[in-house]
Amino acid sequence: MTIAVTQELSPALVLNADFRPLSYYPLSLWSWQDSIKAVFLDRVTILAEYDRAVRSPTYSMRLPSVVCLKTYVKPARHPAFTRFNVFLRDRFQCQYCGSPHELTFDHVVPRSRGGLTTWDNVVAACSPCNLRKGGLMPKAAGMIPQQKPYQPTVHDLHNNGRLFPPNHLHESWVDYLYWDSELDPE
Repeated sequence: MTIAVTQELSPALVLNADFRPLSYYPLSLWSWQDSIKAVFLDRVTILAEYDRAVRSPTYSMRLPSVVCLKTYVKPARHPAFTRFNVFLRDRFQCQYCGSPHELTFDHVVPRSRGGLTTWDNVVAACSPCNLRKGGLMPKAAGMIPQQKPYQPTVHDLHNNGRLFPPNHLHESWVDYLYWDSELDPE
């Protein structure tokens, strides 16, 4: 799975004041219009620019390709419980068979058996597995999730998001992405 990003739109990579992207998945991008507005409102510092420029009768400015916020935005400690974040936590794979297709979510302990719609009871599941499991408990269905459901941290989701890069990474962004990744010892 990739995010559609086109170079023609000239989006700007947005970094927090600590020079880390606000988000890896989806990658924190602003339209060129939003990035220019932020420059004029003195909310960001331009770190890199495109070769393209915008002009008015009295002013010309190259489009920002990387901007850094001047004020640090403290990330949420726990991400919102959304379908997308459940899929991201589970790496866009069915937790029963590993398929990336026809994803929905499944209550490990079915709602009919008192299961709640919470991080600790919901997993990504493909439609065929979800139908096969139905209202059965995991052991009765012979379907144990590959990973026990849990409430992820923002860091967990960022790490998983790095596995799904956008279809386009501008060369000026590369120096600012993944620099906080742990290096492999050689």
